Amino acid sequence: MASGFDDLAAAVPQLAGCSVVLEHPQYLVVDKPSGLLSQPGLGSHQSDSLITRLQDCCPELRLVHRLDRDTSGLILVAKNQSSLRSLSALFAARRVHKLYLADVVTPLIGRGGSIHLPLARLRRQPPEYGPHPDGKPCCTLWRKWTQLTDCTRLWLRPLTGRSHQLRAHLAAVGAPIFADRIYAPSAALGPMHMHAHVLSFQDPFDQRRVRVRSALPSWAEANLV
Repeated sequence: MASGFDDLAAAVPQLAGCSVVLEHPQYLVVDKPSGLLSQPGLGSHQSDSLITRLQDCCPELRLVHRLDRDTSGLILVAKNQSSLRSLSALFAARRVHKLYLADVVTPLIGRGGSIHLPLARLRRQPPEYGPHPDGKPCCTLWRKWTQLTDCTRLWLRPLTGRSHQLRAHLAAVGAPIFADRIYAPSAALGPMHMHAHVLSFQDPFDQRRVRVRSALPSWAEANLV
């Protein structure tokens, strides 16, 4: 039986409805849309996900890391189990740099800064995280990009990779992300305004520096007009 990758070239730049931003012999970088789970959740109503769609096309694909359902942007996908181990080791060693774009409903003071708050899970369904003395150490760097009519646009860089880290950190300092239904319950309708825009790492297979950037989501482009 032929491998699913025999047909991959014909699918690029789209695979299972997602844009393929970079194809490498050992991995892919794909652009996940907002509203799609990275991997299946509990129950049949959460069976649809990025990785299940990708594996329908190419069963060998493996998810290296995840994004929240309502966060759009770049995800690294291994083409086999061996490359998964090499790429996962980069994340474990914190050698993958991620840059996010987000709109917050309340301005932060200054042009940039950092948030150091330990986070723990406060609720299971829906999952919610927040500052807690027994939580895991977390650090988020932020920098203001521009002030818009109804929100402030930030660049965000997580130095740690905790669940909901960016969303929980910003909510904790009084600046929840625009349209975040968990951390800003009265938020506006529409997609949450957070996007994984840049992914950078040293390729473990040929040692070259890889820097991938996705296109801006529609909500970001509209506000720049």
